Amino acid sequence: MRLARLLTPDGPVRGEYDDGVVHAADGRYEVGRDGRLLPPCEPSALYCVGRNYAETLEQMEYERPEEPDFFVKPPASLLAHEQPIPYPEFTDELTYAGELAAVVGERCRNVAPEDVPEVVRGYTVLNDMDALDQQGRTARKAFDTSGPLGPWIETDVDPTNLDMHTDVGGERRQEANTELMLFDPHEVVSFLSARFTLRPGDVVAFGSPANPGLVEPGETVEITYEGVGTLRNEVVAPGTRSGA
Repeated sequence: MRLARLLTPDGPVRGEYDDGVVHAADGRYEVGRDGRLLPPCEPSALYCVGRNYAETLEQMEYERPEEPDFFVKPPASLLAHEQPIPYPEFTDELTYAGELAAVVGERCRNVAPEDVPEVVRGYTVLNDMDALDQQGRTARKAFDTSGPLGPWIETDVDPTNLDMHTDVGGERRQEANTELMLFDPHEVVSFLSARFTLRPGDVVAFGSPANPGLVEPGETVEITYEGVGTLRNEVVAPGTRSGA
């Protein structure tokens, strides 16, 4: 099942997505005609893991972490599928990174890895944008619109063995499988739940494979995770505002 949120003239609606239609409790809404997709959840925080693929460690010349290395993006970082990414005026080095993300389904704490499927609503796709020339992880990664997310939540998928690829401007930039993660999704969610109370709608992203890279205005970033979906956003010129 795919769960989506749609912004209509009367406000947001949520329901099951099927072939361009959101089936909500009060009716049937066509994407495009009746509204546009919103980020598929409303998190209190986005917990993002870095350095979670061996090839990425080699590429960046990092040591293998003993436990998941994470940072937090605020809700203001969210941007919906097919909404433009404004190129921030404070950076000259904006990068993309294609990541699988879990959406928490219930309030939880201290969840064992084997119990994680019971507290996760489903999976979606995150583009973890990074302003490389800024100082400090928060300044680099937690700015407004730095977290495009979507297009929906897929509730029926095994996150431990998914092919993925990222295309930028029609060129293949990333290609991997989630089985190559150092810490699998269940381990990551369990680790974070030992430190934070996770709330419904919170997002846990599992890191990017090798070859995250620079993106320029006019380029479209498409991130695909097999069985989940494709997140697509165009980067637009500095100063252009998103409607998200």
